[in-house]
Amino acid sequence: MIVTDLELRGMTCASCAARVERGLNALDGVQATVNLAVERAHVEHDVSVSAEELVLAVESAGYQAAVIGAAHEHPAEHADIPAGQLRPRLIGSALLALPVVALSMVMAWQFSGWGWLALALTTPIVVWGGYPFHRAAARTAAHGAATMDTLVSLGTLAAYLWSVVAVLTGSGHLYFEVAAVVTVFLLTGRYAEAHAKRSAGAALRELLELGAKDAAVMRRGDDGLKETRVPIAELRVGDVVVVRPGERVATDGVVVDGATALDISAMTGESLPVDVTEGDAVLGGSLNTTGLVLVRATKVGADTQLARMAKLVTDAQAGKASIQRLADRVSAVFVPAVLVIAALTLAGWLLAGQSAAAAFTAAVAVLIIACPCALGLATPTAILVGTGRGAQLGILIKNPQVLEAVKDIDTVVLDKTGTVTTGVMAVAGLAVSRGEDPDTVLARAAAVESGSEHPIAAAIVAGAKAAGLTIAPVTEFASRPGHGVSGLVDGVRVEIARSAAAHQTGTAVEVSWDGRERGTITLTDTVRPSSAAAVAELKAMGITPVLLTGDGATVARKVAGEVGIDPANVISDVLPVDKADAVKTLQAAGRRVAMVGDGVNDSVALATADIGMAMGTGTDAAIEAGDLTLVRGDLLTVPAALRLSGRTLRIIRQNLVWAFGYNVAAIPLAAAGLLNPMIAGAAMAASSVLVVTNSLRLRAFSAERRSD
Repeated sequence: MIVTDLELRGMTCASCAARVERGLNALDGVQATVNLAVERAHVEHDVSVSAEELVLAVESAGYQAAVIGAAHEHPAEHADIPAGQLRPRLIGSALLALPVVALSMVMAWQFSGWGWLALALTTPIVVWGGYPFHRAAARTAAHGAATMDTLVSLGTLAAYLWSVVAVLTGSGHLYFEVAAVVTVFLLTGRYAEAHAKRSAGAALRELLELGAKDAAVMRRGDDGLKETRVPIAELRVGDVVVVRPGERVATDGVVVDGATALDISAMTGESLPVDVTEGDAVLGGSLNTTGLVLVRATKVGADTQLARMAKLVTDAQAGKASIQRLADRVSAVFVPAVLVIAALTLAGWLLAGQSAAAAFTAAVAVLIIACPCALGLATPTAILVGTGRGAQLGILIKNPQVLEAVKDIDTVVLDKTGTVTTGVMAVAGLAVSRGEDPDTVLARAAAVESGSEHPIAAAIVAGAKAAGLTIAPVTEFASRPGHGVSGLVDGVRVEIARSAAAHQTGTAVEVSWDGRERGTITLTDTVRPSSAAAVAELKAMGITPVLLTGDGATVARKVAGEVGIDPANVISDVLPVDKADAVKTLQAAGRRVAMVGDGVNDSVALATADIGMAMGTGTDAAIEAGDLTLVRGDLLTVPAALRLSGRTLRIIRQNLVWAFGYNVAAIPLAAAGLLNPMIAGAAMAASSVLVVTNSLRLRAFSAERRSD
């Protein structure tokens, strides 16, 4: 299957989105989802279907489409265009509408022939101000369809034309104020909606703008190495990039010279700058705050973490939660149903012996009040804001379905190494034989291990340095994989080997020389500083934390005790291939499980869980398998991610309840003649703005737990 993303133009409501989606899915081998909020279609299709055929299918439905490529990553950028077009129409129409309303409402001001003045003032409002609605309605009508714009156009034109006939014949009630005010209200709603939708997508735009546009690269020329500024697209793996204070790191890489502090808050939510020096990995998009550094590129273009983050967020925003599909099904038949209801309302009032003016007023109110704008915006705007805010906090939601899975999560399974712990070994204890000096044992062990790159070796060397010991040089270094290392230190051959007690107490190594054991160094994986707080927060949310590890029971219980996990919720001695089975066992017991992990051996378990949360500091395989990626690698983002997902789902439900309830309640009132068309227009416009504004509340979501 091939994936093609399309930028869409001309959609104004859920009916439009549903029509485009039906047109695309009518092609053989095509599975498409259309998102109204970001005006985008995500299409999976067979190789036999070309991008040109997809564009043609959209155009056949009455809309415009263009394939999104590398040069145009996010289609929401054109949100300024409709807002810019609507502003002058809104201002001009509002100024013209004021005297029309005054003349229509204040009987004392109705001089002889005032209807002709009202006609002159209302005509540009309906024709010019309402042009966007009429044009869209005509376009869809030409393709045998009806949308929200059909209702708006029919309602305002009917009120206008009725009034024109009344002025020309000199008899009948005038409805110029209805045509004028409804048009102004709808323009106001559409203008506010366009700006609100742009605000909803602001988080992703900020993320995309983090990337540098060019970079200073050290390139070899005829006269040796020379600094050359090149576009980002020309960067290659292995290039050395010069990053000065105030500049952004152009690509993922490793510092090869210099030291500085990098601001990575925009990508991970980490508030404090991170110190980096030679050998440290850095992320593209990080802001250099102090010193000059040289960075060797390890990933470029679409492979960088910033690009992957942007793609994950963009894909999530273009997707649909299953809860939205109900709204889509309703929208697909909603407009035709409203047209029928309006016609029945008109006929019913006339058959009941009421005046034509009363029947007309009720029918127009039905047309205007029923526009399903809010219904189409209820879900996608909440997803747009929620996923964008998540990206700012270092929480990447892969698809909208995750939001609905969160509500029932009652168990979070935490992989120990690299998740609850740092995955970095540290010296936890030193036991020496009688008569031996502890400092000597540790110093000689560190001297030998300084010749190795093994994590255990690094921990022993770091432990000796932390104790202030001098590390002597080593000669005749030898390594036996799986057994240990040896070397000459101070003229003595020192041997270091794994201890048989390692499985129960952590990792232990025995230090020997002259054929006799001199001491045992115990190493443990250090617990992350935030792990205990994260576990406490999960418990406060009513979620049971479970520790899952391949380590022995003693080590597992020790770590669990440090972070506050109940010993009964510790699963130890689990082989990597059996981690998924442990998750299945919990699910079989009726638990709804979220799994948090970072390694290749966690990928199957992540995919098996109801929700998989991959630590962003982990492997690509784990990140691909997870439903969410926690960029910071901080366990506190786990409860934050669950709360954000739950809050987003709550906002979606609020929006849908309002959108459905509004139409269900308002249509009968309008049909019964209890709603003036002007009030109906104001209510319809306010409904759409209310839904988008409610979604925008997610922008204030905090990763820190509050009383909410």
